[in-house]
Amino acid sequence: MVESCFGSSGQPLYVPGRVLVGEGVLTKMCRKRPKARQFFLFNDILVYGNIVIGKKKYNKQHLIPLEEVQLQALDDNGQYRNGWLIRTATKSFAVYAATQTEKQEWMAHINKCIEDLLRKSGKKPVENHAAVWVPDSEANICMHCKKTQFTMLIRRHHCRNCGAVVCGPCSSKKFLLPGQSTKPLRVCLDCYDNLSSMKREENKGLNANNNKPVTSPESSGDDDSDDEEEPKDTHDEVCIVQHFEFVLPSTIIKQLTRNSFDRAEYYTVQNVSDIPIRLAG
Repeated sequence: MVESCFGSSGQPLYVPGRVLVGEGVLTKMCRKRPKARQFFLFNDILVYGNIVIGKKKYNKQHLIPLEEVQLQALDDNGQYRNGWLIRTATKSFAVYAATQTEKQEWMAHINKCIEDLLRKSGKKPVENHAAVWVPDSEANICMHCKKTQFTMLIRRHHCRNCGAVVCGPCSSKKFLLPGQSTKPLRVCLDCYDNLSSMKREENKGLNANNNKPVTSPESSGDDDSDDEEEPKDTHDEVCIVQHFEFVLPSTIIKQLTRNSFDRAEYYTVQNVSDIPIRLAG
């Protein structure tokens, strides 16, 4: 049962008409490094979470409505192969499959679900998507000033508008990004200037402006940390999780021995707990 795999911390998944399409392990590019994540594709949502080693459980459940999703294939780049971007208005990130075939299957099934949902609802695809964050490991110096070198004491920050890794002084301002939050978020100085200019143009001729950008101290107050830290009982070695054999994290893309996408038949069910989970045995 998918719900029970996430325990009491997971959100209820039952919705009439919701069915499981497929599931498997993908490598998600997180802020600090690539990490293995368990993904469940339903016909209307994409669910993923952290793998808790040895407990046959997952935590830190994330639900993404497929109506908000746009996919973008990525070219192979060194060890990062068979990847694509999952873009939404609130969060965008890259994932990688074990093989090109698995990548094609995942993308085809997700896109088919998206097309079916949009056709049935009559809605248009979401046009504005959150920026993909540049991983910490790819920036030793601030991408804005090109001078500040990051150390244990000088931390990295991310611009919420463009995803660049920047230092504190180069991201000391905030701007309201409605698609991501109801509160102003940390942005780099370039994005702040550009967004402010666009806002001024929009507000020309208006008597009032209720959405003024605001500045802030160096500490942004918003969560700039990796929101998907691995649980303490995970470690970087070959592991077995629910019969899934994988290697964490740097060689997972090359050495996944299990097909990362298991197609599931469509089931007529009254409760999501009745949907069987396909495991490799």
